[in-house]
Amino acid sequence: MASTPKKPKKLTGHEQVVAYLDNLESPLKHVVEEIRTIILNADGRLTEHIKWNAPSFCLHGDDRITFNLHGKGAVRLVFHRGAKVKGQPAQERLFEDATGLLDWVANDRATVVFQDMNDVEQKRDKLKKAVVKWLEVTSPE
Repeated sequence: MASTPKKPKKLTGHEQVVAYLDNLESPLKHVVEEIRTIILNADGRLTEHIKWNAPSFCLHGDDRITFNLHGKGAVRLVFHRGAKVKGQPAQERLFEDATGLLDWVANDRATVVFQDMNDVEQKRDKLKKAVVKWLEVTSPE
């Protein structure tokens, strides 16, 4: 009696990210890993998975912060309100960024660029504060 082949086990979001990083060939890999640690430590409710071919962080299943690793020589984080189009906030940004870290590209989308590990270290505390505030403002709780 022939047995049917088992489907490969679907990876959890965390396992997806670990596999992605294991295979990432980039001179900035250590920068990505350190930023990931900072973000995950900013809020214990965050989960992660691969979205848009890069690690992405979710709160309650909604993507909130995603790496953009397509540029050369830098690592970019995109702060957003998820993959689905949502109504734009009025004519003002979601909040006043007291850290000065966020580069607003729309009223509900911002980016932060990291050049190297020194840049990460200089922005560490501001990044944690920006993550906490972003999650607070974009989460429906």
